[in-house]
Amino acid sequence: MKLKTTIFALLLLGRTASGQQTDLVKYVNTLQGTNSKHELTRGNTYPTTALPFGMHTWTPQTGKNGDGWKYQYFLDKIRGFQQAHQCSSWTRDYAVFSFMPMIDNLVVDENKREAKFSHANEIGKPNYYKVTFDNQITTEISPSERGAHLRFSYPSGKKSFLVLDGYTRTSGVKIYPKEGKITGWVSNGQGFKQDWKSYFVVQFDQPIKSYGTWENRDNTIKADSTTAEGRGKGAYIEFKAGAKVQVKTASSYISLEQAELNLKRELGSDKNLEQTKAKAAAIWNKSLGKILVEGGTEADKATFYSCFFRASLFSRKFYELDKDGKPYYFSPYDGKVHPGHMFTDTGFWDTFRAQFPLNSLLHEEMHGQYMQAMLDAYKQCGWLPSWSFPSEAGSMIGNHAISLFADAWAKGIKTFDPKEALEAYLHEATNKGPWGPANGRDGWREYFHLGYVPYPKYRESTAKTLEYAYDDFCGYQLAKMTGNQFYMDVFGRQMYNYKNVYDPSTRFMRGRDIDGSWTKNFDPIEWGGPFTEGNAWHYHWSVFQDTKGLINLMGGENNFTAKLDSVFSEPNKVKVGTYGGMIHEMTEMVMANMGQYAHGNQPIQHMVYLYNYANQPWKSQYHARNVMSKLYDATENGYPGDEDQGQTSSWYVLSALGFYSVTPGTAEYVFGSPAFKKITITLENNKKFVIEAADNSPENVYISNATLNGQTYTKNFITHQDLIKGGTLKFQMSNKPNTQRGLATEDKPFSLSK
Repeated sequence: MKLKTTIFALLLLGRTASGQQTDLVKYVNTLQGTNSKHELTRGNTYPTTALPFGMHTWTPQTGKNGDGWKYQYFLDKIRGFQQAHQCSSWTRDYAVFSFMPMIDNLVVDENKREAKFSHANEIGKPNYYKVTFDNQITTEISPSERGAHLRFSYPSGKKSFLVLDGYTRTSGVKIYPKEGKITGWVSNGQGFKQDWKSYFVVQFDQPIKSYGTWENRDNTIKADSTTAEGRGKGAYIEFKAGAKVQVKTASSYISLEQAELNLKRELGSDKNLEQTKAKAAAIWNKSLGKILVEGGTEADKATFYSCFFRASLFSRKFYELDKDGKPYYFSPYDGKVHPGHMFTDTGFWDTFRAQFPLNSLLHEEMHGQYMQAMLDAYKQCGWLPSWSFPSEAGSMIGNHAISLFADAWAKGIKTFDPKEALEAYLHEATNKGPWGPANGRDGWREYFHLGYVPYPKYRESTAKTLEYAYDDFCGYQLAKMTGNQFYMDVFGRQMYNYKNVYDPSTRFMRGRDIDGSWTKNFDPIEWGGPFTEGNAWHYHWSVFQDTKGLINLMGGENNFTAKLDSVFSEPNKVKVGTYGGMIHEMTEMVMANMGQYAHGNQPIQHMVYLYNYANQPWKSQYHARNVMSKLYDATENGYPGDEDQGQTSSWYVLSALGFYSVTPGTAEYVFGSPAFKKITITLENNKKFVIEAADNSPENVYISNATLNGQTYTKNFITHQDLIKGGTLKFQMSNKPNTQRGLATEDKPFSLSK
């Protein structure tokens, strides 16, 4: 019996040791990219405490209520700990309320209640945030999907207050002193239907000594008041001196009853914050453990898993589970409650490129739910989503929902009716909606008749032409895969429209007037005008669907690769153009000092992979590794520009695996250079795909040879189908390029003209 007990104990010890080895949360720094401001962004992130794709997130707040820059690393005072949903600093937040602990005297004014802190006394992990102020108050937060477990520890003998701030716009609170509870609602946010509310419940584990309500416009206080509703209403409570208070909170977009259910289901069994913290760590380790990287430095792993964490936050779940465990949601599109799944808080202009392809590989079930949710959104508001936070804003350009549909179908994710998707896309492509330029199609009539969007009649018209042509390819592709000849004919006539904005005299994409004339005084380094947050050097490559066709337009592979080279060798100069001054994307390109390569914004992020199409794949290998090593790290300065809802992080994650989704809709990933000696991807079907690069090093960035499941592999890409079958891809790495590998026609990735 003693022998059995000893063996069991040893097994447990081994399991614990093994568990420690796979503790990936320790590598994540949630403060990555937080040293940002309007003039220069290093990620535009905040230290998010949340679960993967969680409905609510939590963060410390250094900025004023309503300020897009809610947390900036260079500031040294915190004014609250808030529930947050903001996609980026450039978008407004919604459903926000916050807590702020204080000692000695009750101060509600957000500008006067700030407390000083040092980053030396701050911990930022996915499952746990902690900070100790200079006044010795300690705040800790651990997340659930729709709530959080907080703990406020006040210094001994000090009066102990907690302020609940209703943020901007209207809110309501109700205090239950005997029950140690507050309930309430907030309605701050953009684009919601009338009477929308986010309901919350807050439960304390310590008795309430005194209480009252207040409002945050004039900061007036009503002592002993238990209820308040109106503009900026909040609550305050006092605990016994030097208290240590645990706070459980959860929210719902449906009802207060659902908020109570969310709290009970997600946090009810957790007796202390440590339990919530451990549960969240286990969830994150499982999620991050879908990709296990080996080799490389600890700093490399920190960069990888910090990026992987950020890539695993978007899109956010917007659905809840009823008393029977069935999903349902309040729709931001029609203001009604519907059964099923809904997701929000993403901008497709950014995320169709890499964030959604990464999700399709690692989170197939959720991705399938997302496809149906897009069609549900269409039925509820009459338009496909393009930029949801959480209702439709139509920001940026393009109609990229069709890219998600085509890409999912190509990868075998067939959870939606393709005919419905094509009908919705046709409506999108032949109408202009009431919201932003990506809601419907800006300039659709001219695009249909002329084959391009004219400039200056429509701003950013050349960028729009290029992205419309790609989207039309995706419509064609989905129609082709599902045998729908009608839509093949409709979209097939437009997917080559990129050719109509290519000027052979300059070998650049250019703005073109309605009469066919090219925009005067063209300079490829001039930003804006016919381009979106970029210039001709950046948008020249936005022919995702037909790189071979672009090569042909440019007179062959030598011209094409020479121009790719020139992106990096051109001076990193800027002409501000129609922007009238330097915008942060320009500053970031100059600072990166990689010529005209502007990785801090999305349009050019696929460009380093295009050498694979033109007989110089080794240059893709070099540049992909160079961008990873030069422009990313796990610090507060960790990104080369806006992180943008997981896209810039997903670029890194996919690139570190050794490939990238150049053409979503084709199920191909184009090779770069893996960043680690061994990478194990665990798929939802429980199969594993292993990428081995034993000779990998900072110098050995080139692929000499490759095998797939023991067979010589010469292609410059791998398919989604090969990945999900499981297997082993082995790269022999070298410090010298193999200029003979991957040159056959069949080795090159997909192009329409191929």
